[in-house]
Amino acid sequence: MQALNGIDTKFFTCGICTKEFSQKVNLDRHYRTHTNEKPFSCDLCGKEFSDKSCLKRHYRTHTNEKPFSCDTCGKEFSDKSHLKVHFRVHTNEKPFSCDTCGKEFSIKSHLKVHFRTHTNEKPFSCDTCGKEFSDKSNLNRHSRSHTNEKPFSCDTCGKEFSNKSHLKEHIHTHTNEKPFSCDTCGKKFSTKTHLNRHFLTHTNEKPFSCDTCGKDFSNKSNLKAHFSTHSNEKPFSCVTCGKEFSRKNNLNRHFLTHANEESLSCDICNKEFSYKKNLNKHYRTHTME
Repeated sequence: MQALNGIDTKFFTCGICTKEFSQKVNLDRHYRTHTNEKPFSCDLCGKEFSDKSCLKRHYRTHTNEKPFSCDTCGKEFSDKSHLKVHFRVHTNEKPFSCDTCGKEFSIKSHLKVHFRTHTNEKPFSCDTCGKEFSDKSNLNRHSRSHTNEKPFSCDTCGKEFSNKSHLKEHIHTHTNEKPFSCDTCGKKFSTKTHLNRHFLTHTNEKPFSCDTCGKDFSNKSNLKAHFSTHSNEKPFSCVTCGKEFSRKNNLNRHFLTHANEESLSCDICNKEFSYKKNLNKHYRTHTME
């Protein structure tokens, strides 16, 4: 017994870790973290939960109910804690800081994931290939590379993506929005990836190197294309004649040889060309330019 505001309070202690609780219901909820017991299940999908409030929160993913809204921007949320976290984007509040480097975060889970960059801890591993990750969301994103699942689709053109951030960047191609700009030259880009790739043209940095010959590249996709010269892999094939290519741009160039586009024919003599530069060169034989 301990006195709390003049009232004797009985504490309930966990028999496993000795943590104390003022209410038995809280002890019972905590105890299930040790036993992994999940007595509450969803009637719609069967997913199980250790806590009734978690089931209630989950159920809103089926009903799409969002009872909590932001007073500043009106954005709605299914969970009160999500609203609380969201509100920090307006206040720029970052209450969680890293003890090692001092970096600040608005979300505690982001701090926890960040801290693993110091410890190099990777507790989440892929069941298919064994690759390890410091963050569960990165593991989930990676897992879709095995299943080819693409749950995020563009409302404008229907293109599907395995990653929500890729969908967000893709939408900029419809809106022509370029929110990422280079601090050095001011050039703007629709995706952060393109900005990062461009920035290497200023620093001349080439962080990607070939394990076989040591050649360095500023772009990971260029390294991947280069690697096919060692493996003789040709993953891109022409749907018309079946010819295979190691690089996609070589396939695109080849495909023009099959195309019969009027735009690539000479207006004067009707001679046809596969490449516009050849047509332009030919056209000067008429103009004597």
